[in-house]
Amino acid sequence: MALGAAGGRARGADVYVTLEPCSHHGRTGPCADALVEARVHRVVAAMVDPNPRVAGGGFARLESVGIRTTTGVLEADARELNRGFISRMSRGRPWVTVKMASTLDGRSALADGSSQWLTGEEARSDVQRLRARASAIVTGIGTALADNPRLTVRDPQLELRGRRPLRVVLDSELRLRIDSQLVSSIAPTLVITSTQAAAGEKAAALRAAGVDVETAACTNSRLDLPALLARLAALECNEVLVESGPTLAGAFLAAALVDELVIYCAPTLLGHTARATFELAPLQSLAMKPEFDWLDVSPVGRDLRLTLRPRPAQG
Repeated sequence: MALGAAGGRARGADVYVTLEPCSHHGRTGPCADALVEARVHRVVAAMVDPNPRVAGGGFARLESVGIRTTTGVLEADARELNRGFISRMSRGRPWVTVKMASTLDGRSALADGSSQWLTGEEARSDVQRLRARASAIVTGIGTALADNPRLTVRDPQLELRGRRPLRVVLDSELRLRIDSQLVSSIAPTLVITSTQAAAGEKAAALRAAGVDVETAACTNSRLDLPALLARLAALECNEVLVESGPTLAGAFLAAALVDELVIYCAPTLLGHTARATFELAPLQSLAMKPEFDWLDVSPVGRDLRLTLRPRPAQG
């Protein structure tokens, strides 16, 4: 698109990109070939493409016709920008961000499940930014039934960019209601369920309503999360946002599948009978506790947005 807009002015130009130009046919033709045809002078790419189909091939194609290349400029920034793509190429799964709302005493809802709204309007608006960045938004059937969310990008400016992340519901017994807001054409929806449930009438009704229904292995009514992420990677999802209750959020943590936590902390208390933010198995010792590093702490209205990443293993 940039070369098309520049037209003949691209000849002899220096080109700056965050990622090595591709050298293979994907959704579009090879970017390296387009740069060769445009007869640019130099290409500065922040990082080598981790895709094994490229991995230096783009640079080699450019250099073979005399186009100078430079890489490693602001690479750390580019790796942060391209984190989802890098994750999918290097680990075979998307980058996973878990978003939760919590109180000062670490509670996410009353004992009866009431949670709307713990945080203020500003925090809820800020979540739209997270949704717009994601390729898919994952939730559990408990949240789908209790809150009946839309899980869409509702910021007008972001909507204009055509951001419609895939909505993914983990529902081993296929309890999703046909009249749910997740069963609509405003955004695509994928329901992951058990093989038995996928063969029933409910699955047929959901498919007739435009919902994709797929199966995954289950253990004690819990779906296989690594298999889910592998499937989303196959669908070319680079980043996944998990918006769920404490059970599914805890399951992602327990499986060591969380790359980033974003917690909107409200200046309020719910007490010890309220539901915890994460449902985790009891720890046998403090040495087993999950640890995180602070990435950012920012006020959002009356709430705080806490951004954390798992601390790398020591030693």
